[in-house]
Amino acid sequence: MTRDPRIDTYIESAAPFARPILEHVRERVHAVVPEVEEDIKWRMPAYLKGGSILIITAAFKGHAALNFWRGQQLASAHDTVDAMGQFGKLKSLDDLPMQADLDRLIREAAERAGTSPTLRKPKHGPKPAPELHPEFAAALAANPTASATLEGFSPSARRDYVEWIAEAKQDSTRAKRIATSVEWLAEGKKRNWKYERC
Repeated sequence: MTRDPRIDTYIESAAPFARPILEHVRERVHAVVPEVEEDIKWRMPAYLKGGSILIITAAFKGHAALNFWRGQQLASAHDTVDAMGQFGKLKSLDDLPMQADLDRLIREAAERAGTSPTLRKPKHGPKPAPELHPEFAAALAANPTASATLEGFSPSARRDYVEWIAEAKQDSTRAKRIATSVEWLAEGKKRNWKYERC
């Protein structure tokens, strides 16, 4: 398979400690999966089979990373959380799995490519609506227009106002924020209206 010159450039520009790691992984992927396709994904070297990502590698200032795209489905004893990928912060070839283990993982990743969808993290339910500060609730009750505007906003837009007021550390700051909020809401404005595009 033709090698992507962008990956050559990426490896050449990586820190000296990372080059052997990236080159070794690249060689093993080509040896185990001769039909592998090379590409750049998210500005990092990626190895694909039939359009499905198998592996992404990366080099950073102090470490390199090896990420099996569907690593949670592979039979690997490695599973770290201190870096991207399943093998932690790679600083030398010794940090990679033994060649037989690496080849097995590459082969297993290639076999799984395109067979079933990638497992997704479960979605969390919506955040509960934040509670209105009593003084803010009283100010809204006194201004039905502002109250109706706030109720008409999306949960995140409502949360912007409620959290801004709740974050005030002093009573005087909270009172100013409540007055400003009621004024803006009466005008139909979101809290960050100054930054919205016209």
